Amino acid sequence: MTFPFLLGALAGLGLFLLGYALHPPRPGLARQLASFDAARRGGNGRWPSGADNPGHGLRVQLGGWLERLCAEQGFEFPSLRANLALTGGSMEIFLATKVLLGISGLVLGPILVLAAAAAGVHLPATIGIWLGAALGAVFFLLPDLEIKQKAAARKRDFRHAIGSFLDLVAMNLAGGRGVPEALMAAADVGTGWAFWRIRDTLTSARITGLTPWQALGALGDETQIDELRDLGAALSLVAEDGAKVRESLVARAATMRTRELADLQGQAGERSQSMLVAQLLLCAGFLLFLVVPVVGVLLSA
Repeated sequence: MTFPFLLGALAGLGLFLLGYALHPPRPGLARQLASFDAARRGGNGRWPSGADNPGHGLRVQLGGWLERLCAEQGFEFPSLRANLALTGGSMEIFLATKVLLGISGLVLGPILVLAAAAAGVHLPATIGIWLGAALGAVFFLLPDLEIKQKAAARKRDFRHAIGSFLDLVAMNLAGGRGVPEALMAAADVGTGWAFWRIRDTLTSARITGLTPWQALGALGDETQIDELRDLGAALSLVAEDGAKVRESLVARAATMRTRELADLQGQAGERSQSMLVAQLLLCAGFLLFLVVPVVGVLLSA
């Protein structure tokens, strides 16, 4: 029954693809505009440059087609784009990797069943199909888990850098500089990828004519970091009064350090609890190792 079922499924899929190719649906104007923007825009939301598209391999072409397809269907993935903006990844490469890993999982299941049959273990063909579907789903979701972990680590580093950035800005304001000059000077002093992003954002704002606080707020929206959004909003409100700006930045830096310290203490407490549970399990295993032979001897006596 399995072979006729697969043959019918392939025949139905072939007829569907033939009908789709002969009479493709006409996308609406909104989908055409989204497809046009996705074709010209890079995976991190910026217009492409030579550094954004170093090559045009199979993954880039497949990812570009998938990104245009998602844009035509109206799928924007704001959280995913924010994570990619933090990690410096490309939407094209990410989508292509997900699809290729999913296909690899689908193929791996039947291959494992065939390898087991060659080794003398005969399994039904349906097990290979279900195993391939399960592996395909797991492999398809692996890039999402990886990008979320990397983005979470980058957000922690970014928040730590923002606290130092606020202290540097307050020091420059105390030296008599204006708010835009203080922001740029603080970004030039700092090192690391977070300060580089802030410095690049402020430089782009100077070229495009945006105010620094508008640029910082836009960076917060792009990376979904609330501290940057709040900083941009606060600077836009009190940019005319240097004393108030300085006091506000110092207070924000102190609040961020207190929050970061509380998070570190919470993580340390969780790790201490994990170590305590591991020690209890080790003691329970040792007690079982001592008690089980004695109980066996008593029962056999």
